[in-house]
Amino acid sequence: MANVLLIEPDAVLARTYMQALQHVGHDVSYAASAQDAIAAADETKPDVVVLELRMAVHDGIEFLYEFRSYPEWQRIPVIVNSHIVPSNLEPVRVALQDDLGVTALLYKPRTSLQQLISQIKGQINPT
Repeated sequence: MANVLLIEPDAVLARTYMQALQHVGHDVSYAASAQDAIAAADETKPDVVVLELRMAVHDGIEFLYEFRSYPEWQRIPVIVNSHIVPSNLEPVRVALQDDLGVTALLYKPRTSLQQLISQIKGQINPT
């Protein structure tokens, strides 16, 4: 399975995601903030990142710019799983996907845990 870096400021939601991902065999590293996420990525070498864009201080987009500035992290799939409504993300969708390498945009609470798990599986085992 995969080493997943989960970046989620909501501790209750993060715990739920971590338990579900671990239940299906993934190793999960957790960061509650964009600042902590860079250190966690350096320490854990993730296969895939699951990112909430809404965070205090530095948001997920700032994290993505910094994350992608490291050559060794440029090809790591990033799944955005955010509370930001799709219409608000539309103006930056192209930048997220084309410039910052976001491989999937998921929207809470519309996306089920099973859909998130399937998306991660698809990123680490592309067909």
